[in-house]
Amino acid sequence: MPKIILILYLLVNNPIFAQNVSIEGRAPAYVGKTIEAYRIEDYLSMRNVLVASAKVKSDSTFRLLFDSNSIQKIILKSNNNKSFLYIEPGNNYTIFFPNRSKYAPYIPSGNEVELSFYELDSTDINYKILSFQRWIDNFIGRTYHLRNTVESTEYIESFEKFKANVQKAYQNDTSYNATFLKTHIKFSIAGLENINSIAERNRYEKHDFFIKFHPVEYNNDAYMEYISSFYDKLPLQLSQETNNAFYKGVLKSSPSEIMNALGQEYTLVNRRIREIVMIKALSECYFSNDYPQTNIITILDSLKEQSLFKENTVIAENMRYRLLNLIPGSKAPNFALISDGLKTQTLIGLKGKHIYLHFFDPTKANQLRELDLVEDLSKRYDKYVRIISICRKNEVLDLKIQQKIEECTHQVYQISVSNPIWKNYQTRILPHYSFIDAAGYIIKNPALSPTPNGEYKTIDRTFFELKKVIEQRKKEEIFNPRG
Repeated sequence: MPKIILILYLLVNNPIFAQNVSIEGRAPAYVGKTIEAYRIEDYLSMRNVLVASAKVKSDSTFRLLFDSNSIQKIILKSNNNKSFLYIEPGNNYTIFFPNRSKYAPYIPSGNEVELSFYELDSTDINYKILSFQRWIDNFIGRTYHLRNTVESTEYIESFEKFKANVQKAYQNDTSYNATFLKTHIKFSIAGLENINSIAERNRYEKHDFFIKFHPVEYNNDAYMEYISSFYDKLPLQLSQETNNAFYKGVLKSSPSEIMNALGQEYTLVNRRIREIVMIKALSECYFSNDYPQTNIITILDSLKEQSLFKENTVIAENMRYRLLNLIPGSKAPNFALISDGLKTQTLIGLKGKHIYLHFFDPTKANQLRELDLVEDLSKRYDKYVRIISICRKNEVLDLKIQQKIEECTHQVYQISVSNPIWKNYQTRILPHYSFIDAAGYIIKNPALSPTPNGEYKTIDRTFFELKKVIEQRKKEEIFNPRG
């Protein structure tokens, strides 16, 4: 092949040069506020990296400008609201960024809103994905109720017809975004096969059909979400022998031994995927009492320096960061709080309600005074947030201080210094606060305290907003009962 033709072929099929991307539009609800654009660095740690920001002008317009060398998902955030779009290098997007609906429940970790496009070209990846999503939503709406009924054969026939029609509709697409689109479609359908029905393939069939021969596409959210779901809680899926070998590898802080152990699992024949899954499995074991955390961090340190695949070094580094920094959106470490005269509390047992953890030193007068503020918060917001204070058990604590603790109406746990919660919630400096959502994910750590910070902000405002939304939701349920 002549050199010029070869170079042109590589440029067309391997777009490695960054190109300008513009996102502009209107955001009337955000005048004077900043809109930020983030890319997702990897879909296991879900660590976001800021790529651009802009202040919304008085006429409600804004413009974000940044470079990209691939199709990827971009997250837009402002004023505790967030949305997303896909971008292609060199493209310009004009959008409308809405405010949260007044009927939507307030979520402290961020409310999702649905942006709108102006004059979106039919060849753009957003247009194609949105069109396919409407198709798949329509299929689910028409057939979901049939999957486990006497008409389940009708569901199977509809599903097979749907897949055939999708294949026919997209097979001739050879445009720049065709690979990304077809992967998105393939693994969206793969997700449908996880809906329980007699049409569902077994685990090994799914691996062979969807994963085994498909290249790893790190930037494709549908692909990576399927991989993450397929290998979720992997140690529980391993044979006893393989699980033991995996555990021994962790005890030895040896990535190579863990890789060899996981190589015994049929669905991990691909070494690149095996290493990705190893990182994911280690992160899932990190907050388990059965695995030494120091060893897991040591392994991730090794992988971020000497991974078999350079893309996996990013995942290892981000996962290490997530575990050690408890970034918003990450899984909150489980805990067990045991104290005389109080009910044992665990994170799992508290799910369904927001949690505010207050760590303090009762021997410090200023922190003891702050306990009064926490007590007041609990009295005003106990219906909406479970507030728990935690201090180290001290056998020689002053009787007046002990009496003050025992008089609190909210729960104050006096626990051992060896309890892993101190380390897991990074309580190096006291007082320390952690705010966890009702599903058990970190909203903020460290969180705002009851006393004003340098910007005169306190946690009280957050609780007040949460209370308003919950009360509004209760009113709507009274006037619009479900069922």
